[in-house]
Amino acid sequence: MRFLVVLFALLATTAAHAQAPSAPVLSGRAWLLLDYSSGQVLAAQEGDTRLEPASLTKVMTTYLVAEALQQKRLSPQQQVAVSERAWRTQGSRSFIPVNQTVAVEDLFKGMVIQSGNDASVALAEAVAGSEDAFAATMNRTAQRLGLKDTNFLNASGYFEGPAPNHYSTARDLARLAAALIRDHPEAHALHAMKEYTYAGIRQHNRNRLLWADPTVDGLKTGHSNAAGFCLIATAKRGPRRLISVVLGAASEEARARDSLNLLNWGFTAFDAVKLYDKGRAISQLRVFKGAQNTVGAGFIDDFVVSVPRGSADKLGVQLASRQPLVAPVAAGTQVATLKLAVAGQPWGEYPVVALEDVAVAGLFGRIWDDIRLFFQ
Repeated sequence: MRFLVVLFALLATTAAHAQAPSAPVLSGRAWLLLDYSSGQVLAAQEGDTRLEPASLTKVMTTYLVAEALQQKRLSPQQQVAVSERAWRTQGSRSFIPVNQTVAVEDLFKGMVIQSGNDASVALAEAVAGSEDAFAATMNRTAQRLGLKDTNFLNASGYFEGPAPNHYSTARDLARLAAALIRDHPEAHALHAMKEYTYAGIRQHNRNRLLWADPTVDGLKTGHSNAAGFCLIATAKRGPRRLISVVLGAASEEARARDSLNLLNWGFTAFDAVKLYDKGRAISQLRVFKGAQNTVGAGFIDDFVVSVPRGSADKLGVQLASRQPLVAPVAAGTQVATLKLAVAGQPWGEYPVVALEDVAVAGLFGRIWDDIRLFFQ
């Protein structure tokens, strides 16, 4: 498939290199900072190294429980029988009683806020029948979300010893966090709760950044001897949201310090530039064999990109459209790529999608476009 490149705007043509600001020095083994809106990785160290994620695993469990609630396969007030397997799960616990029932919403809060391993297993059994079946669903969902370096063995991330076949990467975990925020904002909102009381026991959120920075509203802590101290953190300041992942820190203090330093650096070292409104066509692309001759191409959400501070006036934009584009075309299908440059140097490429459906034309229209395509 050919690409047609269209120059939209070139605000500067200087030959300087588009260099990202120097990232802070952090103590964690692996880390990454993601711009939520554009999907840009602003900085990373060992971002694709496979490591044990410990309780960061529960972000996927949260995603799947939220999906089950959204699809009405579970309901918040549904009573779940707590199995002995769930009750006996060690590590962080939300103190649910064995052989009794607990409401889904209580289990959900116990898992998200307190990081309860017991609640994680009980929810996994409620969704899939068994934790093993749930783990298989976790891995299928990881593949669907494009998490290429992730494999889960259970719902909680807890193991009595090392579990090298249970792994993920800073990049995949950042993408997973972004998917949770995008697809299940109501579940993400639970991560901002500082405490939760169940059965008379007050349980505190383990994410210290909730107390340190009012713009932080999640997301998940993790720790094991094999994984070290880990944290996925996210903060929203104005229109911008950043997601940081820190893996393998030496202590709770170190993972909190690294995460906050990384978030602060991202917000101060980069400017946010809103290029396009959500749902607004940035170009009309030619469609062959369609009931209409063109389709609007743009972004489903507002497209905001991060550029090095002070370089917004050096931003260049090109659109490379897929050609020939043949009907049917479904809304949301990628039909072009937006290529950005800062000071003439490549800065990133982003998918542009069809904003509407284009049905197949009638017989005469298809024959006419077959002739036109033959001579192209």
